[in-house]
Amino acid sequence: MLNRVVLMGRLAADPELRFTPNNVAVATFTLAVGRTYVTKGGERQTDWVDIVAWRQTAEFISKFFKKGQLMAVEGTLQTRTYEDKNGNKRKAVEVVAENAFFCESKQSSMGSDASSDFSHTEVPQSFESGSLDDFEEITSGDKELPF
Repeated sequence: MLNRVVLMGRLAADPELRFTPNNVAVATFTLAVGRTYVTKGGERQTDWVDIVAWRQTAEFISKFFKKGQLMAVEGTLQTRTYEDKNGNKRKAVEVVAENAFFCESKQSSMGSDASSDFSHTEVPQSFESGSLDDFEEITSGDKELPF
């Protein structure tokens, strides 16, 4: 079975960080994700996706991401049922975030007063083992490019 979700969008509000009675961090937030197509009226529709993150991921997101910031989230889709205050059965659909990624420069997304501690950002495995020596400069005078 496969359950993977990858989204990129803007935060609708600052993430809300709370702690369970067992002191486990949980952050909830909503991403505004634009659809890839335009309606007949020329408008692009937006989906508002509820997201929850746990533990270190929750703390990382609440510390470094703010309302309006562009971010990418990778995780799984989860559904749950619950009973509201009036006794009606409800169904919630949300993404459980496992990883969060910056999608714009620090300066454009957070302003000049942001913290410079980005030690919790993830580096893709493909980059961890390589070095800059593994790459070759392509000059503009090359007539045949390898792609």
